[in-house]
Amino acid sequence: MVAEQSDARPKPIPRGHVPSRAERIAKPIGGFLAMAADTVVATFKPPFQWREYVQQCWFVTSVAVGPTILLGIPFVALVTFQFNQVLTELGAIDLAGTGSAFATVTQIGPIATTFIIAGAVATAISADLGARRIREEIDAMEVLGIDPIHRLVVPRVLAAATMSIFLNALLILIGIGGGFFYSVFLQGASPGAFIDTMNVLVGNDSLVSATVRACIYGWLGAMIGSYRGLTTSGGPKGVGNAVNETVVYVFLALFPVNTLFTQLSYTLGFVSK
Repeated sequence: MVAEQSDARPKPIPRGHVPSRAERIAKPIGGFLAMAADTVVATFKPPFQWREYVQQCWFVTSVAVGPTILLGIPFVALVTFQFNQVLTELGAIDLAGTGSAFATVTQIGPIATTFIIAGAVATAISADLGARRIREEIDAMEVLGIDPIHRLVVPRVLAAATMSIFLNALLILIGIGGGFFYSVFLQGASPGAFIDTMNVLVGNDSLVSATVRACIYGWLGAMIGSYRGLTTSGGPKGVGNAVNETVVYVFLALFPVNTLFTQLSYTLGFVSK
């Protein structure tokens, strides 16, 4: 019986073991999911780090508002001009408000929010936590019995999720305001008709759907940036690599999620009143 038990024990991994491609892919995914679960649990663990949360909200705002405005304007110009050209040829330019509201709420807002989260917010979080890791601040916190997930990650992901809602709202305002300016002053649409037709295809349910999507994008992007920052190694060069990889990972994660939510919105009827 003793011999059978000893034979059943797992064999140690040899020193020269080279992990397979499946192992290299599964290990970071498993680590990320474990960290995400720990973050959800730590979110409801007192005390909540209010000071860190407020500071991170301001930090996210400072790095994201400028890119949001600069990215929202060309998106609005591109979509509004092209859509209104089609409406002009069909003799239905007074429906410009419908197209602007529909495109802004259902697509421009979420997609532009994805760009901002990936290019500004997640990378800033990854660089911050990566620098703390290579300076051994994270190791020092763990030695002192301070949980880095509860102390650093939770305030960051909640701040990113909160501010993503406001970024999405800002993008919607830019989209509708820019669409009104382009349609009325440059393409001859009626101001009253533009406003009256804004709610033909979108309503409160569409706004709620867009808000929930923005919140999830912010949380997920900050989680990816936090995980990649905390797993940084290799000194300053490792921090740079972590930031570059964060952009790729966030795009790879958020675009499928955006596609999934878009399909759910159509299925559940969140794209119309």
